[in-house]
Parts: sequence; C-alpha cells; structure tokens
Amino acid sequence: MLSSCFGSCFGGGDGDDLLWHMDLKPHATGDYSVAVVQANSLLEDQGQVFTTPSATYVGVYDGHGGPQASRFINNNLFPQLQKLALEEGGLSEDVIRKAFDTIEEGFLRLVKQSWLDQPQIASAGSCCLFGAISKDELYVANLGDSRAVLGRRAETGQMGDSAVVAERLSIDHNVGVEEVRKEVEALHPDDSHVVVYTRGVWRIKGIIQVSRSIGDVYLKKPEFNRDPMFIQYGYPIPLKRAVMSAEPSIFIRKIRPEDLFLIFASDGLWDQLSDDEAVDIVLKNPRSGIAKRLVRAALEGAAEKKEMRYEDIKRLEKGERRHVHDDITVIVIYLDRPGRSTNSGMNIVKGTNVPLDIYSLNSGHQGENTSCVSP
Repeated sequence: MLSSCFGSCFGGGDGDDLLWHMDLKPHATGDYSVAVVQANSLLEDQGQVFTTPSATYVGVYDGHGGPQASRFINNNLFPQLQKLALEEGGLSEDVIRKAFDTIEEGFLRLVKQSWLDQPQIASAGSCCLFGAISKDELYVANLGDSRAVLGRRAETGQMGDSAVVAERLSIDHNVGVEEVRKEVEALHPDDSHVVVYTRGVWRIKGIIQVSRSIGDVYLKKPEFNRDPMFIQYGYPIPLKRAVMSAEPSIFIRKIRPEDLFLIFASDGLWDQLSDDEAVDIVLKNPRSGIAKRLVRAALEGAAEKKEMRYEDIKRLEKGERRHVHDDITVIVIYLDRPGRSTNSGMNIVKGTNVPLDIYSLNSGHQGENTSCVSP
C-alpha cells in the first residue's frame, strides 16, 4: 500500500513559501512531476501518485468546506482500489465504481461519528479525480470539476505532418456547464430553485457549483441540513432528496503510441489556463519542474486579472491569497517508456503525497519512504 512518502521534494519554490513541488521522478511508463500551491487558510487540495513496475495511480482531490473530505480520500481511495483490484483480478470500471461508493459511504460514517463535536463536517466535500495506467490501459474517473487532459500527436493532413493536440478525458461536473445544469434540473422537476444564478455563477441551491462529489452530506441527506445543530453553523436548505451525487464519470481506453503525456489538475489551474495552453506549456518546456511551471503560469494569469504581479501574490498570506486564486494541484505524467517486466521477485511500491498543509511544513526536503510488497 502507499504510505505517505516524499522524494526530491521542495517547499518555497520560486521564493513562494506556499508553493511545494516534486520536480521529476520515474514511474512504470515514463516520468512524473507534481506541484501544489496553497491559497486557503488550510490546504483543501490533496494529491498523490502511486507507482509499481506494472501500474501507476494518480489522484487529485479538490476539497471545499474544509480539508476533511479530501484528506479522507487521500488516505483511503488507493488502498481500497488495490484491495478490490486484487479480489477481482485487476482494475476495471466495476472496481472503480465500487471503490468510489466505498469512499462515499466511509466518509458518511465519519460524518455521523463526528457530528456532535464537528457539525460543520456535514458541509465538507471534495472533487475526486483518479487516473491509472495498468496493462496498457488508461483509466480516468472523476467527480466534480478537476480535469484530466491528454497531450497526443495527431495528423494534420498536410504531407504527413503532425501536431500535438489536447484531448479532455474527464467531464466537468459543474452547473456552469449548460449540459450539467440541465441534467440537475431534469432530476428535480418539482424544484424550480435547485440551480440558481447568484454571485456571478450558477450554483446548486445557490451554494455550490459542482454537481458530484465525495461528502457534502448536507446536500445529499436531508436529515442533516434540517438538524438544529447544523443549522446553527450553516443555514436551513429545504431539501426533499439529494441534490448532488457521488457517481463518477469513467473513461477507459488503450494507451496508444501517439499519447505523449497527461495533465491531472484541480480547477485552480483550469480557471486560468485552457486545455490547449496547458498542453502547449508541457510540450515546449523541459520535463524537470514542469508541474511547477504550470502552476506558475496559472498564478501569473490570476495576478494579471487582478492587475497584480506574481511577486505581489507571493507576499500575501494564506487565506488572503484565496481572493486572488484557488489552491492549485498539478500532476504531469509522461507516457514514453515501455512497461518494465513484473516477473521480478519483489515489487517496489513507491509514491508521492502532497503535504497535508504547505504552510505547516517545517522543512522543504522530506525523506522518501518505500515499502516492499510480495507480488
């Protein structure tokens, strides 16, 4: 199983004390790079990579209403996927759906256990983006509006020339997307206010933009939002039934020779960069530190919108920065090395976890942990 492990990791990148990055490490079919920047008072994003000689797992979990849900997913999703894949003979759509269901049910149990001491945990939730490369298959599953984008070569039709294009592999479950908004409205024909336009965007019940998540129990279980204990921390929301779900969208296909790299990122990146812009940055820059370069490009974009410079953002404290940009997590996975043999006597399981909170991280370099697991 994946333990909390770090390698070649640094805090304070580019003189930014709220930026953490892991520049480059190998996985079974290439290299990967990770970076995250904190904007909230508590880091609500979590991210992780799990690697063996035969498989690579990627997770980006964009929390909201607190860090509890994203941390819960970070601790439990990969072990659950590993357990189910072992029991059922490998990774599959069914395994992924069962794992997501188990995580949702597990977090609901945690909310019920913590309810008396922490009523606000009922409003904690998280987007959940999962990717895997196993046996030459690519799997992407998501809840919410974190996004996976593939950079691949495509024929231009001009004398055999090719270009690198961006292909989105996930669905943004955000009611700002008309198709998603109509989907939610169709599920609630008796509620004309299930989606409303407020504070410049469309929101479910005037509160939240994403339509699918782990957690957000107060928008899924009417008994929680009616409880007087919760109302004193929030406000009553008239619900007849759940207005959000935890059913993931899942995409599966074979890895192809023209597939070059994958970008997994929370919406903090995509708020500032288009799919094409992100793919272009990865294509035209060195591998080492590429995730940090994407984060930097997003921060510069956010600064420009506020008529600031990135240097100005660096001086802002956590919490204050949320007025300029969101927490941003980026994982770039390169796809260019043939899978190594799995017939060795031992599988070396390695991985990288984003820190629970960058501000609280005392040192920029953490030792890497590995565990040896019998095949």
